[in-house]
Amino acid sequence: MKNMSVSRLRFFSASLVLAFGFTSISSTTHAIDSEELARSVTQDYNDRLGALFTHFHRNPELSFMETKTAKKLADELRKSGFTVTEKVGGTGIVAILKNGDGPLVMMRADMDGLPIKEKSGLDYASTATQKDPITGNQVSVMHACGHDVHITSLAGTARQMSERRDNWSGTLMLIGQPAEERIRGAKAMMDDNLWERFGQPDYALAFHVGAGMPAGLINVQEGSPFAGSDSLDIIIHGVGAHGASPHAGKDPILLGSQIVVALQTLVSRELPPREPGVVTVGSFHGGTKHNIISDRAVLQLTVRNTNLETRDTLINGIKRIAENLGRAAGLPEDKLPEVILTKSSTPPTINNAPLVRRLKAVWQAGLGERQVVSISSKGMGAEDFPYFTTEPAIPSVYFSVGGTSAEDYKAAAAGGPAIPSHHSPLFKIDPQPSVTRGVQATVLALMDLMPPAN
Repeated sequence: MKNMSVSRLRFFSASLVLAFGFTSISSTTHAIDSEELARSVTQDYNDRLGALFTHFHRNPELSFMETKTAKKLADELRKSGFTVTEKVGGTGIVAILKNGDGPLVMMRADMDGLPIKEKSGLDYASTATQKDPITGNQVSVMHACGHDVHITSLAGTARQMSERRDNWSGTLMLIGQPAEERIRGAKAMMDDNLWERFGQPDYALAFHVGAGMPAGLINVQEGSPFAGSDSLDIIIHGVGAHGASPHAGKDPILLGSQIVVALQTLVSRELPPREPGVVTVGSFHGGTKHNIISDRAVLQLTVRNTNLETRDTLINGIKRIAENLGRAAGLPEDKLPEVILTKSSTPPTINNAPLVRRLKAVWQAGLGERQVVSISSKGMGAEDFPYFTTEPAIPSVYFSVGGTSAEDYKAAAAGGPAIPSHHSPLFKIDPQPSVTRGVQATVLALMDLMPPAN
């Protein structure tokens, strides 16, 4: 997530002058008193959730290594009366609370940290280290993307839903998901027969805390809040030769350069002008010495999109360009460039439009109209949440909760220090308004989706 523009900072800064008041929510959420909910969540934060957040922030763990995090979260959910299953998809947890007839609704929170040394200056900053399973090196670990907010809010949601069983009916599924940062954890849980073991949800929810918004502000949008992401390798086969005799070989570096340039036409000439897409060649490896024409080169690409049709257009276009430029270079059919789709892929996150409108109205009624906005993302960051919701298709909403303090936001808008981005060693979140608003928004949404049985 990138820092916001000055104009957007000023827009949000102006919104901070509005009181964070609450109203009694509409009858669609069955007489939930929003003021009482706010007081209850705040008390829970003071009694328990604040210390829990600090614990999670001080003790981050890398993807698929969240054993202590998962155990701590599982223990918290059990205290709220949920039946908890651990080690789903590796370190994932599934917590179930059955409360009569009604829909099955899932709320997901991701658990993993990042291999970053924290420099936030917080008195509870992480000093944790772990052995990185990818590099084998001992690395510093930090919650530099706010997943500590997500799992703390999940624990708060569990407490509120357990204590308010008279206000809803159905089955609530809370998921602690591993390895979102590696875009692998959701798929690992699905590969572990998640729906077959625990039931397929009728609705699915998730949220992400955002450094680019004032703490407590809700942002929910129709369409795609997070892009789909695919990592591709293009293996280019050539014919080696002396650099002084290029006619005797087939230069894979020259062919690779032609492919890189031609790929830029996919977005500019094959996608509609208002349809977003990204094709970035992030790595180009080939050759060993000045005067040797190599027999191999490798391109590494990231491809981003906001719908499956665009994804097909881009990936099919990459294959077409690579293979046909190989033919144009005179390579035989068995030596054409190979396009390999790696395992680091995720579909786009696509919010269900009717469900967005429904929940937005609920949040505006319960939190205040001006505390809920719909602002489209300007970046093409990706999420693995759609592995839960795409096949089979499940109506879902992924929303954002602002995480930056009012003071920091006003200072940045006035030309002071910029708000640190996600994945920065300086990243920090104002926990109290972020966690409590995450709980409030989630509980209000769940109550609306699971009304009491008649």
